[in-house]
Amino acid sequence: MNYTWHFLLMSLMYILAGIMHFIKPKVYLRIMPRYLPNHRLLVALSGISEIVLGISLLSPKLKDPAIYGIIAMLAIFLTVHFYMLSEKKASTGIPKWILLLRIPLQFGLMYWAYSYLYS
Repeated sequence: MNYTWHFLLMSLMYILAGIMHFIKPKVYLRIMPRYLPNHRLLVALSGISEIVLGISLLSPKLKDPAIYGIIAMLAIFLTVHFYMLSEKKASTGIPKWILLLRIPLQFGLMYWAYSYLYS
């Protein structure tokens, strides 16, 4: 299968984002909503998920299920974005306007993944 550069970029982006969960876990722990249990486990699982989904994009048989997984994962990650908007400590000093921009960006990332379904 011939992959476009932007498809490969998407795959690499998720793989690298997942790796960052293990290189800089404190960053992710700081933004975890308080109401969720076992933050360390959730950070590790989300990192593993991003890595596995990013790699799965490169397999013709796994590409479409990986895209659905990425869309679901990004939808779940919206909870973190809303939490960062509502909790000053979780915002980590990021200006509110940037935090607000991240929400439509999530939907843009979902659409980007969706655009590769069945292609």
